[in-house]
Parts: sequence; C-alpha cells; structure tokens
Amino acid sequence: MMVNRVKLARVEKSLTQAQLAAKVNVTRQTIGLIEKGKYNPTLQLCVAIAKALDKTLDDLFWELTK
Repeated sequence: MMVNRVKLARVEKSLTQAQLAAKVNVTRQTIGLIEKGKYNPTLQLCVAIAKALDKTLDDLFWELTK
C-alpha cells in the first residue's frame, strides 16, 4: 500500500495546493491528483515536492509492507 503524506506536509507548511504547485512548477490540479493518489509523480517531481516542503522522500512517499 502506497502512503502519501504530501497533503499533511503541505498543510503543516500553511501552503495551498496552488502555492505548492507554483514552487515545483506544476499545476494545482497535479498537486491535487498526487494528494489523492491518482497521479504517480516522477522521481524528479517527488524530490522537488520534498524540497519545497522541507521533507525527505521517506517522509512523504514510502511503501508499507506487512
């Protein structure tokens, strides 16, 4: 199961989807889809989002194994 904590990290930084999108040069719709788990971002975009939110890739995206 893929866990996506982008929305939580974005809210913690008091950023809107549009503000985060502007920081990483994508559309607000793309950020919304990433947060809903309906869009699989490239590694480059994941790194950009992590940097914009002052998080690591592990903080935002990881696979849970059982």
